Amino acid sequence: MSGDFDVLIIGSGFGGSVSALRLAEKGYRVAVLEQGREHSAADLRRAGQSMRHLLWAPALGLRGPLAQKVYRNVGVVHGVGVGGGSLVYAAVLLEPQAAFYRDPAWAALDDWQASLAAHYQRSRQMLGVADNPYQGQQDHWLQRTATALGAAQSYAPVPQGIYFGPPQALPDPYFAGRGPARSGCNRCGSCISGCPQGAKNSLDLNYLYLARQLGVQVFSETRVSHISRQGAGYRLHLRGRTHALRSLDAPQVILAAGVLGSLEILFASRDRYRTLPHLPAALGEHVRTNSEAIVAIRGQPGVDISQGTTISSHFHADAQTHITQNRFPRSYNFMRLYMGPLVDDTRPLQRAAKVVGELLRRPWHWLGHWFTADWYRRISVLTVMQQADNQLAFGYRRRAWRLGAFALESRLSVGAASPTYLPQANRAARAFAEASGGEALNVLPESLGNRAVTAHLLGGAVIAGSPAEGVVDARHQVFGHPGLYVIDGSSIPANVGVNPSLTIAALAERAISLWPVRQAD
Repeated sequence: MSGDFDVLIIGSGFGGSVSALRLAEKGYRVAVLEQGREHSAADLRRAGQSMRHLLWAPALGLRGPLAQKVYRNVGVVHGVGVGGGSLVYAAVLLEPQAAFYRDPAWAALDDWQASLAAHYQRSRQMLGVADNPYQGQQDHWLQRTATALGAAQSYAPVPQGIYFGPPQALPDPYFAGRGPARSGCNRCGSCISGCPQGAKNSLDLNYLYLARQLGVQVFSETRVSHISRQGAGYRLHLRGRTHALRSLDAPQVILAAGVLGSLEILFASRDRYRTLPHLPAALGEHVRTNSEAIVAIRGQPGVDISQGTTISSHFHADAQTHITQNRFPRSYNFMRLYMGPLVDDTRPLQRAAKVVGELLRRPWHWLGHWFTADWYRRISVLTVMQQADNQLAFGYRRRAWRLGAFALESRLSVGAASPTYLPQANRAARAFAEASGGEALNVLPESLGNRAVTAHLLGGAVIAGSPAEGVVDARHQVFGHPGLYVIDGSSIPANVGVNPSLTIAALAERAISLWPVRQAD
């Protein structure tokens, strides 16, 4: 089987699925390896109702589509399963503002805005982008928030990869019958636990679905431990639950396992197994959180605001700050334990002390909050992102708490650190609370733990002009390693400032457009 493939792709998210389809269209024999499961509609329905079916924690026997990882400086939420992050993303598909393309981290390598324009358009068509037609109470409150912050003109429904047709089974509306049957959105609010309706345009229903029709093989529940050289190509060392394969070989390999997955495989190959000892020293540098902060507002008892798509509206609070609202399904009720009093202070210790003081001042109030049974019906979460220059770094070494096993670890880097406090986020939370009559909240890992929290981790194997500055060149090929590529969020060298899924897809479209058509044997 090792000789059966021209390209092995690790990961089935936006970078992996886009690459798989476009390479198959060019005649390449492709396999995709995914550590998570293939999720049925029934699986996703359970994931929207039960934390046990939602979360990914294999050591505990949990194999849902949502993973959470906590490091010293950052907490990360990401998707796992066939379809990657698209399984649990809110289907928001936005192009960043011009400042992203001009960021000094990569501006000299290409005219990125011009270079990516056609690829953004192609990605939008593939992902079925449409403006959300539904506006509920939460959206009206966000509009009033935008007005209160002087940004009324920027408020709008979000463009989303969701089929907003009738909520009943219908033939493929996107690919002239080549795609799967679909059902229109029923506004169940389960976008971020996985759409059981078949309305969200997750990758298993477009790019990856079409790739499989062209012969791409998908190996689910297959984890890649590391990569080694094998002749003129590479060998992937595997650990699978559903097959006996222990390795696969191919002339070319694409890492598309998301930031944490791709970094762990590359670090393990360089520093643990030493099978790729000459990977660039810049590996793990320039990790970005999308300069993200999360705040929330708990609404009045008896008011159910959980119906609708997870995200349905947005605005720009200023030139670099983007804000969306979020609804949660029932299975996210556990996140009430993450929320606490809204507190301002740029000094971490003083801010934490204020949080503790407020918790002690009103203990019964906060216990009531943490044990509210219908919390998900009342909560509005605001995701705040910025196109600002701040960063962390990741390393990889033996950890005592893992009994000497290797593990990723975060650390502070040069320049401004990824923020754990954004005054713009707190201002938005207060304005939303004023509009809704609710109570503004911070995320305790940020306010009490001085730890950034993000669902949009970027960087670590970034595009650069040399191996001293990054890991891959402008074609996404790893410096000094012909045939080895990184095509996912870890290659992005700057904060995107909006939800990055469309940008990752466009970069993948561009990367594979540079590959030649496969020559016949």
